Amino acid sequence: MKKNQAAANLFTVAPGVWGRKDVFVNFFMIQDQASEDWVLVDTGLKWSEPKIKEMAAYLFGEPNLPKAIILTHGHFDHVGSVAKLAEEWDVSVYAHHLEIPYLTGQSNYPPPDPSVGGGLMATMSFLYPSGPINIWKYLKVLPHNGTVPYMPEWKYIHTPGHAPGHVSLFRKSDRVLLAGDAFVTTNQESVFSVMLQTKVISGPPKYFTYDWNAAKQSVDEVVALQPKTAAAGHGLPMRGKELEVALRELQSDFSDKAIPARGRYVPYPAITNANGVMFVPPKKYDKNELAIKAFTFTTMVVLALMWKTFKRNKKIRHFEDLLEVEYNY
Repeated sequence: MKKNQAAANLFTVAPGVWGRKDVFVNFFMIQDQASEDWVLVDTGLKWSEPKIKEMAAYLFGEPNLPKAIILTHGHFDHVGSVAKLAEEWDVSVYAHHLEIPYLTGQSNYPPPDPSVGGGLMATMSFLYPSGPINIWKYLKVLPHNGTVPYMPEWKYIHTPGHAPGHVSLFRKSDRVLLAGDAFVTTNQESVFSVMLQTKVISGPPKYFTYDWNAAKQSVDEVVALQPKTAAAGHGLPMRGKELEVALRELQSDFSDKAIPARGRYVPYPAITNANGVMFVPPKKYDKNELAIKAFTFTTMVVLALMWKTFKRNKKIRHFEDLLEVEYNY
């Protein structure tokens, strides 16, 4: 491991497993302890590429390229940098076969649902991209036997509901779970919880989950693994008794803790198959939706103007300081 200055928001999950948060989403690096090969799990946002490279250089030195990129699923905040990295590194990208339509330009995901409530992250979700990307040149299907390429200690588990081909990764030897968005360890609907990284196990992000029955079954699958350490696509890692108790509570109270009281995909899911989305429930009329969107847009504009004013005032103060130094000189 190269001992440079540690990257911001870098955290250790378990031996040979590291994560890094970029704004509101995590990506991970896994190293095989025997071969020292490593893979990247998910690629964050569109601007995450330099942060991923910085993390890789810190952990593994340069040049030390990954053997592959593994995607838990293809939502915009998990594949933002995948095209750039796959092309520059010339490595294969692996995903479950049911994610292929969304990674080869064939199908949009079911649209996000801002009506689920819970906070500003959910309210703003109508702005989130749900269209496909196209990385067919580098894309490969994960092996059907559950193995993870180049990582012999790991297996993947199909955990749909949040995305049709969503997978979670599991290392049996020490029961480490990379859950993706099968569940998360913060309240992803709330911008305050996301920014403060408030630690609490929640179901998959509500605004992008299209099938709640499948999502419940996926939580049952990962709870049955009895993980000792879990890291998700959003939030901080959890371990030991804290993790065990929280997962059991999520499983037993899934209807109350995870499923929103209302929403486009409650109670009827979108229908998908290997070709993509086949059916989406009609959008539920909400007389407050236009007001919510207008409020959200206004809030974003105000925050942007406040930030611009802050930066401008900061530059003015800096310029005045320079003038004062020159004058005093």
